[in-house]
Amino acid sequence: MLSGPAGLLLTMTALAVGGLALWQVFRPLSQGSKYYLIIFLAGVLPLVFLAYPADLRLPARLRARRRRANHAETTESDRRVPALASSGPTVTDWALGALAVAACLYPVLPIRIGSGGGGYNAFLDRQGLLAPTDLVLGTVLLLLLLEACRRTTGWILPAVCLLFLGYGYYGGLLPQSWPVAHAGLDFSQLVDAFYNSDSGFYGTPLDVAASYIVLFTIYGAVLELSGAGRFFVELSAAAFRRSRTAAGRTAVASGFLLGTVSGSGAATTVSIGAVTWPLLRRAGYPPERAGGMLAAAGVGAILSPPTLGAAAFIIAEYLGVSYLQVLGWATVPTVLYYLGILLAVEIDARRSGVRPVVIDVDSPWRLLARFGYHFASLIAIIVFLAIGVSATRAVVFAVVLTVALSFLAPRNEERAHRLAPGRLVTALVTGVRGVLAVTAVCAAAGIITATTTKTGLGPQAAALLIGGAQAATSDPTLVLVLTALLAAVALSLLGLAVPVTASFVFGWVIVGPALLDLGVAAPAAAMFVFYFAVLSEVSPPTALAAVAAAAVTGGRLVPTMWQTLRYALPAYLTPIAFVITPAGLGLLGIGGVQRIAFAAAVTALSVAVLAVAAGGWLPGVGPAGAPERVLGALAGVTLLWLEPVPVTVGAALAVVAAAGVFVRRGAANRSSSGSPANPVEEQL
Repeated sequence: MLSGPAGLLLTMTALAVGGLALWQVFRPLSQGSKYYLIIFLAGVLPLVFLAYPADLRLPARLRARRRRANHAETTESDRRVPALASSGPTVTDWALGALAVAACLYPVLPIRIGSGGGGYNAFLDRQGLLAPTDLVLGTVLLLLLLEACRRTTGWILPAVCLLFLGYGYYGGLLPQSWPVAHAGLDFSQLVDAFYNSDSGFYGTPLDVAASYIVLFTIYGAVLELSGAGRFFVELSAAAFRRSRTAAGRTAVASGFLLGTVSGSGAATTVSIGAVTWPLLRRAGYPPERAGGMLAAAGVGAILSPPTLGAAAFIIAEYLGVSYLQVLGWATVPTVLYYLGILLAVEIDARRSGVRPVVIDVDSPWRLLARFGYHFASLIAIIVFLAIGVSATRAVVFAVVLTVALSFLAPRNEERAHRLAPGRLVTALVTGVRGVLAVTAVCAAAGIITATTTKTGLGPQAAALLIGGAQAATSDPTLVLVLTALLAAVALSLLGLAVPVTASFVFGWVIVGPALLDLGVAAPAAAMFVFYFAVLSEVSPPTALAAVAAAAVTGGRLVPTMWQTLRYALPAYLTPIAFVITPAGLGLLGIGGVQRIAFAAAVTALSVAVLAVAAGGWLPGVGPAGAPERVLGALAGVTLLWLEPVPVTVGAALAVVAAAGVFVRRGAANRSSSGSPANPVEEQL
């Protein structure tokens, strides 16, 4: 946490940015949304340079130690992130912050600077023909955003942005017979596309960050300071305290409940780990297995309504639908995701023989009676969205409701959670600080989107992806399946290097057109890209949620990553069902009750079979051998093809695998009962 003049400046600026974001909901600036985005970025970008250290000369060991010490303050967007600065900014940081203010505010300043400047309207009039001053300050802002991304996400995203920049500039030198060749753009054209167009820095990603994400991070901070986080964990513990697998179930349920307001995988992992890791340790879970469970449960926060990850808001903007529709699309897949984790927890408990633990909490009914009001704002968001209130207004109303309900805390020790003016200011500042990194990422994503738009890379890359599938087969159905598999691999690899938001933006402009060209419905294509972007959070070797979990449990990092992958394995395959058959739309709540019920039931069976195959244990029966696990994996994958014949084949394979486990158990029982009572009898 910053202190002194830097801390005061950060607090006051964050408070102003948060106030402007709230004001914009009810009284939009008359100059338009782009004008607001310019002001918003001018307030946020300088704070990045003050709040995040340059981290250029620190030894790797010291950087890792500082990341662990401050990990609780990171968010989903802070992939491969140096932690928030614990010491004051340097002179360089102050200089970069001042330069960021100048570069961001230049388009709206009514001051003539040579042939440039002159105010907002004059700046817009020069679109396509920038003045030298425009070009200089646009280049400065480009470099500042790359540095801001480096500080908040590491080197990979800036490298990807530079790769796109190089492609835009040098693409004209490629052989024109290549599908990805284009006429070429000079540097001024690129800067104009970034700085003075609606697809660059001030495009849809930044619009989403400034209009939606900042409000939801403020809401999450308000809800956390009101005591909701503690209530959700205690309620989860109370619900399962009499269960043999109480510790594991508590971790999973806590991840889901906290995830409904967090939208951040790493932050949720740290929050639930701090409370449930002692329970898991008492139950006998090794650190790596417990860390994998915590990370998998935490990543579900990005998938859980009503506060999905940042990319979900971008889906709503790209497709021109309400955020409520996106929540509807996410509901069934979220349930299936947590079903897979719960089954894995049950399997682990029986296979590993974990011990039951006694959890000393009130009964769930008593907790609900005293603190159930914490659910009110979550329900209110859904109700407001359902009656046609915009997502931005719905979340602001939820904030007001949370503040009012915080004064219902009945006891003295709980009155600390009442949101008096001082704590409300803290929540507002905390919410804005939580959006610093994602704002830098969203603004830099404009480099990707603008370059793709200017060069036509999206359709060209889609044609290459489809062409690769068509080279293997001419059957339209198999082409779609192969394209989906290639897209899944590409998105998973991309997500290893960049944050979820940037991964989605990049995936949508490259993979999205390929799926749409093959006849996949837009909601299915968007959610496919979204889920594989999110699941990169649990993919070795750079799974951020697993890094956070290992920091909490003290487990070895790489084994924790593999355990996380095992818990989340069914979720990796489920999104493929969205796109390979029309029936997959049922998983998104599209197509009527019959289709939705069929898709949900069959996919739930697939998730269950895959969990058994991954865990090597059939609950209620016993261990599964290698043949049964292979059959189970084939059955689970086949069931994802939501057509009558594949479903029948998959169900038959699942029955055969289960029968094999029963036979194995019977043989083991006969062997055990036929064994001699002691070595003397054996010798006789």
